[in-house]
Amino acid sequence: MHTGLISLAAGVLIGVVYALLKVRSPAPPAIALVGLLGMVLGEQLVATLLSHASAG
Repeated sequence: MHTGLISLAAGVLIGVVYALLKVRSPAPPAIALVGLLGMVLGEQLVATLLSHASAG
């Protein structure tokens, strides 16, 4: 989780710099980021279920 917070903070910092320099971000549209979030959450869900299944 610590790595995720660092990544989020770095992203926010870069976003602020881009906004101040009036540079358009090369990031994909918001809907693509929502899809990526879904993929990450799905991966975490499967990993959690598999770890519980092997422990029990």
